[in-house]
Amino acid sequence: MPRLRPLSASAQAAAHLRAEVERGHWSGMMPGVNQLAPELGVTRKTVEAALRQLEHEGLLVSQGPGRKRLIVLPSGASMRPMRVAILLYEPTDRHLEYIVELQHALAEAGHTVITAANSLTELSMDVTRVSRLVKQTAADAWIVVAGSSEVLKWFCAQPVPVFALFGRREGLPIAAVGPDKTPALAAATRHLVNLGHRRIVMLCRQLRRLPKPGGSEQAFLDELKAHDLPVSDFNLPDWEESKEGFQKLLRSLFRVTPPTALIVDEASFFVTTQQFLAGRGIRVPEQVSLVCTDADPIFAWCTPSISHISWDTRTVVRRIVRWAATVSRGGRDVKQTSVPAQFVIGGTIGRLE
Repeated sequence: MPRLRPLSASAQAAAHLRAEVERGHWSGMMPGVNQLAPELGVTRKTVEAALRQLEHEGLLVSQGPGRKRLIVLPSGASMRPMRVAILLYEPTDRHLEYIVELQHALAEAGHTVITAANSLTELSMDVTRVSRLVKQTAADAWIVVAGSSEVLKWFCAQPVPVFALFGRREGLPIAAVGPDKTPALAAATRHLVNLGHRRIVMLCRQLRRLPKPGGSEQAFLDELKAHDLPVSDFNLPDWEESKEGFQKLLRSLFRVTPPTALIVDEASFFVTTQQFLAGRGIRVPEQVSLVCTDADPIFAWCTPSISHISWDTRTVVRRIVRWAATVSRGGRDVKQTSVPAQFVIGGTIGRLE
């Protein structure tokens, strides 16, 4: 019978780390040597040797010098709880119904949900500041809400799994979901034109306008062109993205030759527009028609009813939860999903006399 050979310190460390990964103590990214060495009470050299052993076994994948290793669980492995960080577009997004629903669904699936300390607007959509925030946040996976192309490109280059909720994700290797508003926006524009409207303006954030119009915005412009209507900056105006900037935009639009119809992106801007028009004594829909590109629970209380674009938020939540389940099992998911949207005609649209 062969003699038993005691395991080396690095082999013992590797066995311990392997067991901790397999039971789900860590997922996504493996902690670095500096963190593990004091936790295990061994030298950094011992931990590094143990991590290299797990790399050799295929449980870890190196991401390069100075970067944390990626955990890759065997196929068929059970789901491991993750710390999922949500990077909001702006602070008020935390109160959106589907964001709250998403947090609950991820928690019910066994994950810990973290809201990043700052939103993208607070970080000015600056990649350097986003990078700093990510490094300071202990998370195994990220959900980015309405990220710019530059921000999402940066996340794609990182080893941590990331999901784009809305945002300029076209052409990027990133899991994503969002409503396909293109047919609905075209239908809304066509309906307004058929009612006699010729001066139609769409109000949306800079993210949706630059460096070129998004799909929905382009569908709006294309529909105007299809009806031989002139298209210019009047139809998709630029403005400073602030409360003061939006008010300045509205004042300029109604100063000389006002629009007869406004398509307003997001419920918050829609309500602001309604308040502006009421303060000027401009009647809806007699003098100007209004369409919101999103639905909002408060619309159910409005009379007349609000013309808007509707889409199923539950489908969005389910898609993200499925992505989290795949990632937590060590799988890779970069599928982009579009949720159908429809144009709902309400009482804020009228025929132009």
